[in-house]
Amino acid sequence: MKQSVLPVLITAVLLLTSCAWFPAVKEPPYQLVQTWGERGDESGRFNEPTGVAVSESEVFVSDSRNVRIQVFDFDGNFQRQFGEPGDKTGQLGRPMNLTVANGELYVADYFNDRIQIYSLQGQFRRAIGKPGSGPGEFNAPGGVAVAPNGDLFVADFYNQRVQQLDANGSFIRQWGTTGETGIWASEFNYPTDVAIAPDGTLYVADGYNDRVQVFTPKGEFSHKWGGPLAINIFGSFNGWFATVTGISVGPQGNVFVADFYNDRVQKFKANGEFINAFGIKTERLTHTAIAVAVAADGTVFVADYANHQIQKWRRSE
Repeated sequence: MKQSVLPVLITAVLLLTSCAWFPAVKEPPYQLVQTWGERGDESGRFNEPTGVAVSESEVFVSDSRNVRIQVFDFDGNFQRQFGEPGDKTGQLGRPMNLTVANGELYVADYFNDRIQIYSLQGQFRRAIGKPGSGPGEFNAPGGVAVAPNGDLFVADFYNQRVQQLDANGSFIRQWGTTGETGIWASEFNYPTDVAIAPDGTLYVADGYNDRVQVFTPKGEFSHKWGGPLAINIFGSFNGWFATVTGISVGPQGNVFVADFYNDRVQKFKANGEFINAFGIKTERLTHTAIAVAVAADGTVFVADYANHQIQKWRRSE
């Protein structure tokens, strides 16, 4: 009797594991409705875009190698650009992930080790941070999120941490141990981006751990996802990652993650349950999804690093 029950139990465990680690798509597919841009330095062209953010009516793009921010309407029509190479205030090193918050644009200025803030029209407002590993200092910030009260959350890439600062740049707290990598909860392996939900939940793109980590509004670790046990096991299955480089919370609370080496964006519920995946794959080019932003109507904009363009996606109904 016991011998006959054992195979059934093993089968049941395998099925449960399969459902958890190899989930199916749970909604209609997303359709690519438009792309714009190609390689170049003229207005409307890009050289390796690395960040994207949206306001109510415009798309902001980190045009990294051209060292500028470009702005478009939702149909890809060029509106304006700002920024120039340099390390003076208002100048840019390598702009990375972007955030629009409280009527301003926040730029992770990677090479200049700071966050720069501009008006949505492109006027420089202020800068926060400086090079270093101390509180409120950065070593290649990759992404920034802003709470309704103005607090900043910064993915501090080479310092292996996420910092929370007040609106003036004063240190509040951090997650992760400065300069140390790890695979366990609240440890990081080159964090690349952050996002804040309306309720204050913090989502971290834990880049080279190939996972997302989540923290409560009180700063406590909540949960993580990405591959088996979310401990730096990468892959191309649904719900798995191969380096996460961007993260965004959609209008319905779903979480969109740029899965860089898998050339796609993946969509999850707030608890990490996989919902959908979409992206462009070509035989010649890879790295086609480095950053993601979601408009209020659910339209998804993706920075396509390899093709030097922006992708615009909508879900099929």
